[in-house]
Amino acid sequence: MTRRSYQRLGEDVRRNALLDATLDCLAEDGMGGASVRRIAERAGVSAGLIRHYFQSKDDMVGASYAHLMGRLTGRAADAAQGASDTPEQALARFIAANLTRPNLSVRNVSLWATFIGHIRDDVRYAEIHRESYREFLQVLEALIHPVLTAHDRPADPATCQGLAIALNGLIDGLWLEGSLGHGLYDAARLPTIALTAAEGLLRLPDTTLTRHLTR
Repeated sequence: MTRRSYQRLGEDVRRNALLDATLDCLAEDGMGGASVRRIAERAGVSAGLIRHYFQSKDDMVGASYAHLMGRLTGRAADAAQGASDTPEQALARFIAANLTRPNLSVRNVSLWATFIGHIRDDVRYAEIHRESYREFLQVLEALIHPVLTAHDRPADPATCQGLAIALNGLIDGLWLEGSLGHGLYDAARLPTIALTAAEGLLRLPDTTLTRHLTR
């Protein structure tokens, strides 16, 4: 399983604490209200220490975007790695982790929306978006391949990539809908809905993935 940017999140605890404080301030105050002073206060450090890690506020905010996306992917990847029984279980755990707390939350979607609005106008955000999307697809492809192989399904790179793109779209849509909390249905249904749909996309027998939700 490929682990790159989200693996690097653990390299510097203090830097990560600053990025967490940045995300907290962005969630509470938006881009305009999340000043360096406010972030420093939230992290309990001096503004000078922030300058030790980041050249500017823009640099820090961009890094916090990568931090957020890496953490979301990392949590789901960790859930998959903890499922050692079968490839089907690993894929099921990965999908379900994206659609349950802590990944499923209005805060995460709100932060994502804040960042996504800058992609068209700022090449830095566009590159972070592209890289995080690439990494998510690579993790999915690596999880899909052994499942297809186990069920004698075509598992060439193009097929795995196409199915990863389709599953990513499914996960993203349910993540957005479920996190917004509109109250039209119980968000606890989302993992089962996603896994049932994934079985259809991968042309797997019924319950191949969904049965792992109860284990």
